Amino acid sequence: MIEDMKIFHSTYEFIKWLHTLLNKFPKSEKYTMAQKIENTSLNFLESIIQSNNDFDKKQSLQKAIIELDKLRIFFRLSKDLQLISFEQYEYGSNLINEIGRMLGGWYKKCIYIPS
Repeated sequence: MIEDMKIFHSTYEFIKWLHTLLNKFPKSEKYTMAQKIENTSLNFLESIIQSNNDFDKKQSLQKAIIELDKLRIFFRLSKDLQLISFEQYEYGSNLINEIGRMLGGWYKKCIYIPS
């Protein structure tokens, strides 16, 4: 079941934290950068759900990897534009990196073909 997967749980908790953070963005950024980050994080979560249900997980996991890479870039841009503090960036980046390690392990497990 998807709720039992550590990567799903970690991503879900990250998105809850992220949603609170994005609500504090200036009004001028709520419908640009904040919306882009939120959509990307939700696309990533959808990719995780899809991967869990696919028989051949490689393609949906590749999509998840791309979404996570985009999320990393948008999140870093938010820090560079001073929309979030360095401490918020550091905390969020650590969560993203942890999720990325889980995703990488899952991807390697799915593409490994024993000889």
